[in-house]
Amino acid sequence: MSIALFLKEFAADPRATGSVAPSSSALAKEILRGLPLDSSQTVLEYGCGTGAFTSEIMDAISGSCQFLGIESNLSFIRQLRSKFPNVSIHHGSVADVRSICDQYDIGEVDCIVSGLPWAVFPHEAQVKYLKEMMRVLKPGGQFVTFGVLTGLLFPASYLFARMLPDYFSEVSRSPIVWRNIPPAYIYRCRR
Repeated sequence: MSIALFLKEFAADPRATGSVAPSSSALAKEILRGLPLDSSQTVLEYGCGTGAFTSEIMDAISGSCQFLGIESNLSFIRQLRSKFPNVSIHHGSVADVRSICDQYDIGEVDCIVSGLPWAVFPHEAQVKYLKEMMRVLKPGGQFVTFGVLTGLLFPASYLFARMLPDYFSEVSRSPIVWRNIPPAYIYRCRR
């Protein structure tokens, strides 16, 4: 179901979906490695898609942690709400993350896990999303996201990578996660 839905949404709007397939469980496990999810008070997920990261996050956070997913695709939201009926998934854009967090009484966030296709966003959108993120991510908070090898064909991928040190005190890039379609790498950032 997830793969078919992803393909359908990719065919309808490749730039918004960003990939032909949902993230693999191998990528989901690797992207969360090292995040202090068990001790976090608030965790956001950007671009939940069909829930590959959501499932792993929900397994890792404590019962007292507030989790909020932000997704712009209504087809994905319907599937997410069916799959995770007790999880807060907000329909909207991460460009509005401060006002979205205000609606859920969220002040500062410990971790942001992103499934957004940064390489296909125009530079202006990348800047806006990162600036808005800084309005909610607490000092010392962590941001993780990934890129795919095919995304390296897009100049926006390089622009995004070059901007990260402007917003974060620590930035690292993982080795390639080959068990994903397409193969991916992870950016780990600390504010």
